[in-house]
Amino acid sequence: MIEIERKFLVRSEDFKNDAYQQTRILQGFLNTDKERTVRIRLKGDLGFLTVKGVSTDDGTSRFEWEKEISIEDAKALMQLCEKGVIDKIRYEVKFDNHLFEVDEFFGDNEGLIIAEVELNHVSEVFKKPSWIGEEVTGDIKYYNAQLSKQPYKTWKS
Repeated sequence: MIEIERKFLVRSEDFKNDAYQQTRILQGFLNTDKERTVRIRLKGDLGFLTVKGVSTDDGTSRFEWEKEISIEDAKALMQLCEKGVIDKIRYEVKFDNHLFEVDEFFGDNEGLIIAEVELNHVSEVFKKPSWIGEEVTGDIKYYNAQLSKQPYKTWKS
């Protein structure tokens, strides 16, 4: 239940050529407290309820619990979410024994593309595809819960 991941900005759309799957995701947050977030996600024709805890100081690890729920329940719970729905397409790319999940955002976060890679341990070494850019692991402004409140379009260049 401990999620270990690193996040990166994406510098080109070359990942789309390598993606073996893509799925539209809509998600809202029932709670965006800094101690815990509670997320509702519509992923294709599936629904999920997720609870995440506080990240470690370096941002690589945190508690995560996720449960699949019916799409009907997920849609109903979305009506209770805080303002600011996340709309994105997730591309799944296998690269050198790792799965990179690349999120291309739309709506108020259009123009932002973030890649995440889940790891088995914090110091795990992995190769980065050529389209991976700056690491943003631990930078709270790139957390989906934060993007729902302070969308990318509101950032100053």
